Amino acid sequence: MKRSLLFAAALLGCTLLNAQNVKLKGVYQNNRFDDHADHNYSTYVGWNYALNRAISIVSQGIYAMDYDGNSPTAPYKEPAVELSDFHSGEINKYGGVVGGEYTDNDKALWANNFNLMVGNSGAVYVNGQIVTVMSRDEQSTTDEELFAVRKWDAKTGNLLSSETFPKSANLESAGMAYNPKDGKVYGLFYITGLPLPTEITEDPDYFEDEDDDMTDGDAGYAICTIDLKTMQVTRITPGVYYDNFITFAINSEGRAFALTSGGSSAVPEADGKVRDINGKQTGAQLYEFDLKTGRKVLVPIEAIDENGEVYTDYVSSFSQGTGYCSQYKRQAACFSKSNPNKMYWVGYFNSGKGINAWGSWSDLSDKDWKTNGKYDTCLYEVDITTGDATRLSMIENRYTFSALWVDGDDNSDDSDINVEKPEVDVDNDSFIILSTADNGGIWQQVESGKAYTYYLEPAVGWKIHSVTFNNQDVTADVTEKGFYTTPEVSSRLNTLFVAFEEDKEDTGVQAVKQAGSEVKLLGIAGGIRVVGAQAGDKLEVYGVDGRMVSSQTLSGRQTDIALDSKALYIVKVANKVIKIRL
Repeated sequence: MKRSLLFAAALLGCTLLNAQNVKLKGVYQNNRFDDHADHNYSTYVGWNYALNRAISIVSQGIYAMDYDGNSPTAPYKEPAVELSDFHSGEINKYGGVVGGEYTDNDKALWANNFNLMVGNSGAVYVNGQIVTVMSRDEQSTTDEELFAVRKWDAKTGNLLSSETFPKSANLESAGMAYNPKDGKVYGLFYITGLPLPTEITEDPDYFEDEDDDMTDGDAGYAICTIDLKTMQVTRITPGVYYDNFITFAINSEGRAFALTSGGSSAVPEADGKVRDINGKQTGAQLYEFDLKTGRKVLVPIEAIDENGEVYTDYVSSFSQGTGYCSQYKRQAACFSKSNPNKMYWVGYFNSGKGINAWGSWSDLSDKDWKTNGKYDTCLYEVDITTGDATRLSMIENRYTFSALWVDGDDNSDDSDINVEKPEVDVDNDSFIILSTADNGGIWQQVESGKAYTYYLEPAVGWKIHSVTFNNQDVTADVTEKGFYTTPEVSSRLNTLFVAFEEDKEDTGVQAVKQAGSEVKLLGIAGGIRVVGAQAGDKLEVYGVDGRMVSSQTLSGRQTDIALDSKALYIVKVANKVIKIRL
């Protein structure tokens, strides 16, 4: 599976070759380090009992980089995430948190959500919002690959929504971009499972090579539109392209461009560029796409085959490469709204080759990246009138990103596009209401690989206390309006338990403040789990007929109580009255 990237830029000048101030922003793409470089970090803060989850501060997030025309600053996180925003402890020299306690649970959850800001299968910025696509492979089988799609507020970093999609959704891309000419979002998507072309299926020697066996269908890149609300991808390109594309961007004129990775065995010349034996620039190649047909913009040339026969070939409309090699890893490019002819590109320094200790031009090991430049990254600009590129500067600590945009000068700014799904309308939308008597139950038949949304409606005088899905506390995932969306269903049998707590403020009963008031009751398979209780708290469980089923004094923060299923229980613990149906 391919890489991911996102980064932003705000252009204040009109030309890129003159001194200017540019602010690049984007979603940080985790770049693998063998020497544990210090900007790839994860600081474990501790278990948060109120949220019932572990909290960490991670390197993922939205980053900015200021470019003044000479060199960019080191990327910095924006918005920043500081421990002091939500916890009173301190980070010691070993990277651990010592002392203190949580001071702001909402902020702690916000900081922890950046764990999820991963776009290893692509990402896009549109009109102040970000969509990241993360691929994950369950049980290490390609057939079970899933896409996690998360949507974010680009200014605050707030997580807006999270969904999962199957492999068949074809959500991996070399990049996505907004087209200001028609108001649509396009992408260069990696499409799998297409019928093989006849020139392959009719070749009797093709399937003799096991390494090239594609009997399960073709796979390659195609121009598609994407509805960011539903994540529905619609292919425009008639077939697929097999190039190793690494970027995709659209300028203010509605013209779409993509770069391929550029590997080369040639040693870079004094100007840092690679050329063939005829002096022609090679390396990463720029292509333009026609968004109406989905095809490359190509020009005919006269070529000679291996038998000396002259034939007509079709090549990129740009006569030569950018001159810079760049690896087949996730990279990103973008245009500013104010300059349609220059494209920013955050790419790699070279193809992963260099001069080794013996003076040979060869592959270099990861651990030497600080000195050999193998995985260093650079800020480039590409002149789309010629296809030529200029290396502006190295990027400190080889940061990479899963998409690029221009902060304050992006083509999608002030458009009417919105990536969020409309709110479910409780009064007008359709629902299946599940209810059950104590002596039976209703099982809803569902499809594996899909998520399901439920509206949780407390009775008058009650409020939602906790929600448990497959024995995991998911209360924090319930929206303010009472909706809960399950993860993608992957098991044959799944359990969803909802507990309701007596709302003393709503009923006018004065709440009694006492130790243990933060106790939470969770429904689990085979009974209930009491979390956050204090030693000495008393637990009483009653059946719907008022008969006491269980009574005990709790001795710790977590206790499991075995109860019969298919029954309604009223639980009294600390100063809470809770109803739950198992």
